[in-house]
Amino acid sequence: MLHGAGHPTIMNARSHLPLAATLLTLGSGVALLAGKNPREGEALTQAFGVDKMDRGADPRADFARYSAGTWYARTEIPADKPRWGAIMELAEINMGRLKGIAEETAAKPGPPGSPSRQVGDFYASAIDVDVINRRGLEPVAADLAAIDAAADRERLLDRAADLHLKLGSPFFGAGFGPDAKESDRYAFALYQGGLSLPSKEYYFSAAFERERAEFIRHVAKMFELAGDGAAVAEGRAKVVFGFEKTLAANSKLPVELRDRMANYHKMSIADASAAYPGIELLHFTKAIGLPEGVKDVIVGQPKFYEGLSKALLETPLADLKSYLRWQLLRSAAPYLSEPFGQESFRFYGTVLSGTPSQEPRWQRAVRAVDGSIGEALGRLYVERYYPPEAKAKMDGMIRNIQAVFRSRIETLEWMSDATRAKALAKFDRFEPMIGYPAKWRDYSAIEIKRDDYFGNIVRTAMADSRRAIDRSGQKVDRSEWGISPPTVNAYYSPSANQIVFPAGILQPPFFDFHMDDAVNYGAIGAIIGHEITHGFDDQGRNSDADGNLTDWWSKEDDARFRERAKKLVDQFNGYQALPGLAINGQLSLGENIADLGGTSIAFEALQRSLEGKKSELIDGLTPEQRFFISWAQQWRTLYREDAMRMQVARGPHAPGNFRAYGPLVNQQEFFDAFGIKEGDPMWRKPEERCKIW
Repeated sequence: MLHGAGHPTIMNARSHLPLAATLLTLGSGVALLAGKNPREGEALTQAFGVDKMDRGADPRADFARYSAGTWYARTEIPADKPRWGAIMELAEINMGRLKGIAEETAAKPGPPGSPSRQVGDFYASAIDVDVINRRGLEPVAADLAAIDAAADRERLLDRAADLHLKLGSPFFGAGFGPDAKESDRYAFALYQGGLSLPSKEYYFSAAFERERAEFIRHVAKMFELAGDGAAVAEGRAKVVFGFEKTLAANSKLPVELRDRMANYHKMSIADASAAYPGIELLHFTKAIGLPEGVKDVIVGQPKFYEGLSKALLETPLADLKSYLRWQLLRSAAPYLSEPFGQESFRFYGTVLSGTPSQEPRWQRAVRAVDGSIGEALGRLYVERYYPPEAKAKMDGMIRNIQAVFRSRIETLEWMSDATRAKALAKFDRFEPMIGYPAKWRDYSAIEIKRDDYFGNIVRTAMADSRRAIDRSGQKVDRSEWGISPPTVNAYYSPSANQIVFPAGILQPPFFDFHMDDAVNYGAIGAIIGHEITHGFDDQGRNSDADGNLTDWWSKEDDARFRERAKKLVDQFNGYQALPGLAINGQLSLGENIADLGGTSIAFEALQRSLEGKKSELIDGLTPEQRFFISWAQQWRTLYREDAMRMQVARGPHAPGNFRAYGPLVNQQEFFDAFGIKEGDPMWRKPEERCKIW
């Protein structure tokens, strides 16, 4: 993925994927900055340009600075962002466009049930601070009262099931998506969850001691806002942290969650209920309305459920109530009155990510609309901002890159013929999805009220939940998208064997009609290759031609693949994101394999497109040089220190300064383009270089 991958369709999850996992960091030797907002008084210049380069830098010594050093020198992170770079610049432009659509539809509502009416009414409800503040805690008062009134653990778990349907995922994660081993059917799945901090390390590592103390303070403040006295609130906050720490003790680390084989355990719901009695699974499935014909569940992390079951049986009911009250307040806070939203941002935005200021209300409102009824908003966006020419150009580039990738599989010297035949069968089933879905999601049955922001959030979430639950066991709709059309992102789906490129990313600097082929192949072309390569990275390669999780490799080929991949692990383990903070090469391996494959394949596709043409210099640069500079410029990113620490702890991507050149130093073509020789700082010994696809 261009961004971090998540679980299959979660019951109450929004359709879009988070931006945070993709965004990257600065070139080596450039300071982390914060302060001045570059949107004030100057136009965004997100497109590729030599004006971003530092021509005084030596590409043989610091390619990241050479490619984008001037941009780094003149740019600071906006006060309301944890990071800033090409992706965020484009996302900001798209946000402005979506704001225009939302304001226009709010001012002139369309017919009832139409996308324009739903978008306009939802946005109007989200932007009306006076109504939201006047309601205060009232939107969740009934839920809080129901938690307090629960007479026993079973009744409390009923309340938890209700929240799973509409707001949050207390105690554990539950979801519905394609069965990894039977990819044409939707399955019911359980996985670890119930935590409020980013990952397991935040509960135990000495590096996050400050965050733990601030978390307890934050939970106490939220309880105070909900009406508790200071002493009661502090006591409950400590209970919440203690319970979550118990859950974290049996949770897997992010790097362990990457192993798809090790996180798949199918069993009958009856057996799971007997194995984890504290969860009352049979009661939970009845409470959420799981169809009676669904008899199996995929348990991602059995050890977590063993620990959770024990904790639920042994923890006093009053403590479980404190935890559930907190999970409700945590999930609801962004949609309640301003004191709740501000306190939520103080912890999750400022403490965890180092972001000084909250985004403006209109931007949070647009995000909520996009996250809740994304295809209604996306439909209006595509009508205005996605020209038909873009799809035609993308289709041609994809065909060229596919041809290169296929030839690579056909000629790999390390792969046996038997495994090669299966790899080609998988590749030939690959499907690109470009721009927007073939059929739009219809939200007309969902009631969107102009004066009920919180209610709109809950009703759309419950509609998502009901839709996901009702189709359990049914045939998978492979035309469905996992992100909305305006999203600046792209992804590969291993179960569907598809790459998805929404209209939102098909703009500069990733895709630009006005630029030469070298720039476009170095940007969107390399990302196309990146997403295709995900089908054959260390985890995607475990899905076969039908999208089913299975071991289809010979033992010898598997060993040869791992031997090559280890070179990338070692390479990125050696990079320091911050002083004393090394990148986790195993956690970022899949994305690093995809970056390496994507840049290498796109470069060859560019060379094929240039055959028979006279190679001309543009801005004094060869096509080969512009290709590699284009790749590096699209990953120019500044990070706040706390956001960087979070990225390294849980993100599947290496920070951007390393992505800007990390894959390139494994390719002789990069060295040739800039005259990089042995002894130069950017040089990498041939025996240390990685080549897989």
